[in-house]
Amino acid sequence: MRRRFANIMPRAKQPDNIRASEGVEESATPLPRFFRLGLAVAAITLVLDQASKYFVLYELDLIGRGRIYFAPFFDLVLAMNRGISYGLFPQDGEVGRWVLFAIKIAASILFLFWLRRAGSAWIAVALGFLIGGALGNAIDRAVQGAVVDFVSLHAGGFRWYIFNLADAAIVAGVIGLLYDLVWPKALKSPP
Repeated sequence: MRRRFANIMPRAKQPDNIRASEGVEESATPLPRFFRLGLAVAAITLVLDQASKYFVLYELDLIGRGRIYFAPFFDLVLAMNRGISYGLFPQDGEVGRWVLFAIKIAASILFLFWLRRAGSAWIAVALGFLIGGALGNAIDRAVQGAVVDFVSLHAGGFRWYIFNLADAAIVAGVIGLLYDLVWPKALKSPP
């Protein structure tokens, strides 16, 4: 059927940057301005998060040692978080585990699309932190069955929740996006 209409359909002129023999563009579409920066931040965040979790689980043997005291305000203690932030909505079953995994992956994909449209380095870095943190915790959920948390901060009888580097990156990313939302011109105008 295609051949029958080949003679009556006008042929589009090929752009100069397409080779007639290959039908492939010589130069690929350039990535958006801050996309690579955000991807680099995401990759560094992910690698540091996974390396720190490997270190506390297998090199420091936090599972066997229990708690390691570093300072009056800082300990390493293992907590396997089966819920979401702050241990809310714990999911002990396999269905819940994979639902939370899917949510992290979906959030990472949405942040990746947002990153392609980032209009500033600030937003790209914030989104990179969110992507790297979400993927780091998603990997934990897939491999360990729960998110590996190990940093315990405390002072004067007050104990903050136990977290990991991915959680810290997610918080930093959210703060970065909120800062841009509340004070959008502060990042765009010279001092």
